[in-house]
Amino acid sequence: MQCSYFDAGLCRSCTLMGVPYAEQLAEKERIVRELLAGHPDAHWLPAAASAESGFRAKAKMVVGGTAADPTLGVLDGRGRGVDLRHCGIIAPGIRAAFAPLIATITAAGLEPYDVPARRGELKYVIVTEAADGALMVRFVLRSRARLDALRRALPSLQQALPRAVVVTANLHPDHKAVVEGAEEIVLTSQETLPMRVGDATLQVRPQSFVQTNTAIAGELYRQGRAWVERVAPSSVWDLYCGVGGFALHVAAPGRAVTGLELSADAVESARLAGGGMPGLSFVVGDATAALAGGSSAGLGSPLAEAGAALPDLVIVNPPRRGLGEALATGLGSSGIPTVVYSSCNATTLARDLELMPAYRVREARLFDMFPQSTHAEVMVLLERR
Repeated sequence: MQCSYFDAGLCRSCTLMGVPYAEQLAEKERIVRELLAGHPDAHWLPAAASAESGFRAKAKMVVGGTAADPTLGVLDGRGRGVDLRHCGIIAPGIRAAFAPLIATITAAGLEPYDVPARRGELKYVIVTEAADGALMVRFVLRSRARLDALRRALPSLQQALPRAVVVTANLHPDHKAVVEGAEEIVLTSQETLPMRVGDATLQVRPQSFVQTNTAIAGELYRQGRAWVERVAPSSVWDLYCGVGGFALHVAAPGRAVTGLELSADAVESARLAGGGMPGLSFVVGDATAALAGGSSAGLGSPLAEAGAALPDLVIVNPPRRGLGEALATGLGSSGIPTVVYSSCNATTLARDLELMPAYRVREARLFDMFPQSTHAEVMVLLERR
């Protein structure tokens, strides 16, 4: 894949842009295998390859320029907007939405936030696309000053972009390097975006995390399910369950599946997607406390409070920092027979595995969630020795 923005030096976010995709994938697999070289018995499955372009189903676009002539993309070194609305890794359906979104910015008089001067209202536009083309659009505003103007512009936006079924204003008053604030104001009657990922329909709320590469996320969930089905556990914990992707895929008659997630917003999404399925439940709580002490659900954890016995299998899908010492050692001493570990950082995965010598890596697989970058996702099936 070639990119005119990259070639012109306007955006270097895709650090591997221009490198043949087969070489990218081979190098990622080489690095991941090297990091896990201490587990020579692991059987590596073929890597899950992505489309090279158009794979991003979520775009976080910094707004620059002026309300009359806004840019959507990134900021340069001086805080000026660089327009990237034709970025080739963004899904075509999202790119097609940019023109009516820009018209809405102008109609509502949403002055882009000037970072060096610390003035203006509109910081980001965040767009998420479901597989059926439906969109969630979030305008990240500094304050409520132009909220009424945005409400007035909403009917014209929906007429021009009927796929925008969820539209919100996120309030982010602070001058700091985070994308969004805590307060979300839903402007449409619909509050969640149904997203078909793999074989489940996730119910995504505005502040819920979802993988940006829908096709590869589906492959990730299906691989997890295949491993779980092979083991055939009667009970499963899904720690760091998010909006429930793994839990929804492994739920089955006669199997108790419990998802644990710190974000109440994500748990609400997961419960909505689960639709009251027998045996499937989601709990708000800190996964790091789930196995403190190793022999039972950790003291004070929601799973302990619910009287949960240790499961036959645990799925973990932690953030980039990994499990950490407390949870990794807790798993290691728990006696739980099987762990499925999905990692977005192979370095912390390798560190955590060193803290879990009671398990051996039986199978492993690379999932290329972010082509054109060095980022790699890997999932391993762990069996107690």
